[in-house]
Amino acid sequence: MPKPIVALPADIREIDGAVWHAAPNQYLQAALKVAEVMTFIVPAFEDGTEIDAVLDRVDGVLISGSATNVHPSLYGRQAKEADGPFDPARDATSLPLIQRAIDRGIPLLAICRGIQELNVALGGTLASEIQDQPGMWDHRKPNVPERDHMYAIRQPVFVQEGSCIANYLGLSGKIQVNSLHRQAIAQTAPRLKVEATAEDGTIEAVSVIDARNFAVGVQWHPEYWAETDTVSRALFHAFGDAVRTYAGRGTRSEAAA
Repeated sequence: MPKPIVALPADIREIDGAVWHAAPNQYLQAALKVAEVMTFIVPAFEDGTEIDAVLDRVDGVLISGSATNVHPSLYGRQAKEADGPFDPARDATSLPLIQRAIDRGIPLLAICRGIQELNVALGGTLASEIQDQPGMWDHRKPNVPERDHMYAIRQPVFVQEGSCIANYLGLSGKIQVNSLHRQAIAQTAPRLKVEATAEDGTIEAVSVIDARNFAVGVQWHPEYWAETDTVSRALFHAFGDAVRTYAGRGTRSEAAA
């Protein structure tokens, strides 16, 4: 049987003087090898009119992390140079993609920048440079090679008992994750439920309260550990199961209505 398909919005990158629509390899590998789904990279086309054309053809949506940040104007803040770098084309693609996926009941997993996009898409706000705020940890990427990220940071996160993500992971309470970011959710969107937090109070996982299907965001990076770590693997397995269930029901045309 062919694998079901999930959409993953691209980042805009300039490489050797050319503009590329690109996606991080570790997300594609985790989707293929652990969630057991095929990923289609969606161009950052800056035009929300094509969103349903994408969603008509897929069985899930995966929103990846990125080196860029959501533009503050999208949540009512004045942009400062320190808030960047920005990727307005990705913003213009991801936010409506998230909104319509939720509306149509299409499984959604949002990671790092993705959880921030999920929050903004549903009316929440973000905080910048959280490491500079009193009592907050430094969640930024350590100065190590890219290949070492999966080992570089292990911080405790507390998963709420009875939450959606506790059900998907098969556990609640304290878990160890790798969380690499300098922005985080400030005001939580009304449709989101906080499901896990770091010791300093940083929101590390949310679910969509009224979602008709799997709709979860995490601030940490399960894609790095998806093949070896129990918690990371469980999250991608749960997402893959939701995608397969959606695909098996033949619900694409029904959800488009």
